[in-house]
Amino acid sequence: MIKIPVKGDIIDNDTAEFYDFWGMNNYCSPNQVESALQNANHQPVTVEIASNGGDVFAGSEIYSLLKGYDNDVTVNIVGLAASAASVIAMAGDTVKIAPTAQIMIHKAWTDSQGNADDLEHQANVLGTIDQSIASAYENKTGMSQDELLQMMSNETWLTAKDAVDKGFADEIMFEDEQTPVFNSTEKLVVSKATLNKFRNMQMKMAEKNKKSDSAILLNKKLEILRGEN
Repeated sequence: MIKIPVKGDIIDNDTAEFYDFWGMNNYCSPNQVESALQNANHQPVTVEIASNGGDVFAGSEIYSLLKGYDNDVTVNIVGLAASAASVIAMAGDTVKIAPTAQIMIHKAWTDSQGNADDLEHQANVLGTIDQSIASAYENKTGMSQDELLQMMSNETWLTAKDAVDKGFADEIMFEDEQTPVFNSTEKLVVSKATLNKFRNMQMKMAEKNKKSDSAILLNKKLEILRGEN
């Protein structure tokens, strides 16, 4: 499976040229993701996210690229998926989140200046951007847009459990060993924890036997030196 990293700043393609010029490699741009998808050659892909976010429109473009891909897209949130990175995460057919990771969602913001008309217009633009962002969350979670917009207004931070409970993620990573085993018969099925203990015991016994074999060999060598054999 092809792995696509979404790490560092989410930036547009023009800004990526500036980053490249100065050797700033910790970023993700639409061109990067598009190239990775082309190289994947229709194979399933895994997107690994650890990003504080960045440009909302670059994030939207990456989201669209992943949603339009013609095979399975698995998203693994391994650190923080904040802001634009949280939108990208919603593109996964399956979204997994590490137990230590978080998702953060908030309303869009911008640096702006001008007169009252300019600022009022900018506020309206931000409102439409917020609705667009909320649509990505809505498609994934099934929650209402009003509820999502309120969560964004509150700058909501979601733990792994919160993310799964609210539908932002499908499962918490690394929990398989804690999953109970169900069986259709009354026969006892050995738990994974017991299997792990068994493997550890085997390793210890093997190490002990190895040491014993070494001691036996050493004793035989000493016997030969003493002329006992």
